[in-house]
Amino acid sequence: MRFDGFLSGTRCGVGTLLASAAVVAACASLVATKIGDIQKTPGRYDGRDVTITGTVSASHNLLVAKYYQVNDGTGEIAVVTESALPKEGEHVTVKGKVNQAFAIGTAHLVVIVEEPPSR
Repeated sequence: MRFDGFLSGTRCGVGTLLASAAVVAACASLVATKIGDIQKTPGRYDGRDVTITGTVSASHNLLVAKYYQVNDGTGEIAVVTESALPKEGEHVTVKGKVNQAFAIGTAHLVVIVEEPPSR
């Protein structure tokens, strides 16, 4: 009985499996996190990079910070940015880090700090 062909096919199968795992991991980072999930369990997301999508419901340009509100139908969250503010009603996809600014009892303030644009 010869195993040459079997071993060769196994190596190919392992390579295909590893490549598939890499593609799945890359695609998982592109899948949007629901804002409602972040709001329900902010500690779970604190410090993690996420991608969200939704509609801009408000924009604020303060002296110390610029931020806008994004609503995806499951919840709303503030996005702190260094970029130009999007217009209300605009559909956006945001990549950034979740920051639980404070939590006191059941009250909490959670924001996403948007990744700076790549240059």
